[in-house]
Amino acid sequence: MVERGRAQESPRRSEQPELPARFRRPIEDFLDALRHESGLAPRTLAAYRRDLEAFARRQAARGVESPEQLTEQHLIDDLAHLRRELGRAESSVARGLSALRSWLRFQVAEGELDRDPSARLSTPKLGRKLPEVLSVEEVQRLLESADGEEWRELRDRALLEVLYACGARVSEAVGLRVDDLPSELDHLRLLGKGNKTRLVPLAQRAAEALRAWVDRGREQVPGGILQSAVFLDRRGQPLDRTAAWRIVKERAQQAGLGTRLSPHGLRHAFASHLVEAGADLRSVQELLGHASIQTTQIYTHTDAERVRALHRLYHPRG
Repeated sequence: MVERGRAQESPRRSEQPELPARFRRPIEDFLDALRHESGLAPRTLAAYRRDLEAFARRQAARGVESPEQLTEQHLIDDLAHLRRELGRAESSVARGLSALRSWLRFQVAEGELDRDPSARLSTPKLGRKLPEVLSVEEVQRLLESADGEEWRELRDRALLEVLYACGARVSEAVGLRVDDLPSELDHLRLLGKGNKTRLVPLAQRAAEALRAWVDRGREQVPGGILQSAVFLDRRGQPLDRTAAWRIVKERAQQAGLGTRLSPHGLRHAFASHLVEAGADLRSVQELLGHASIQTTQIYTHTDAERVRALHRLYHPRG
């Protein structure tokens, strides 16, 4: 059985073009320099090697035998080949081009090349991709996954409600202090990036969940009553980011949503649901604490998809 498996592998190896000898040493020199001077991780170095050796093999198949023969047109044709014939995503194309550029610049700096054929090539523009946004029904299932009177259920429900009701970053949620909570719990003061604070309204159900945790849940945690942090772990210490991530993932799995959801996914749901309901971007920007409206504009894509879906559903020529 082993011998047959090997026999089946050999044709595929023979079909792969040999790495040209005049490409091999320049690639190894570049990788050695990265390894010893830049301190890159082994995984990153392996990715550089794969991209560069694959590029060299593709050039060899086209009759290019050395880096000195490379022209700008060779690179343009190779990028087009990656996109059109191999179906590579723009992120993959951009990564390969980045590795290639670094290698060519190194060759110029070492005096191995007179010019850099990639100098005038533009980097592919990568759109900001939103993760899949939870529906309102899915968020409800998530919140109901922590339904009980034990301190863990009270804490987890309050944490999930704060993340979704306020669009809080996980660092902002775990950074809340009991002394900073308003008596009415009608809003929260969040400390965001750059130590900037913002006030975010707190919906009634979220306020009720937070009050239940603060008034009844925290006192059940050993030593918790002595801590100023709102959210605590099982030892009564302030909850950290890692523990908050774990809570969201565990509750998502309980709700049948898989394990890919993160605290930031609830922030995205908060913003997307506001935009879908008609909230203007400036208000959403302020609620999220974005410094630039351009960052908030990614949520218009979600709304545009909804509009297109409605058009296809209801328009007679949709």
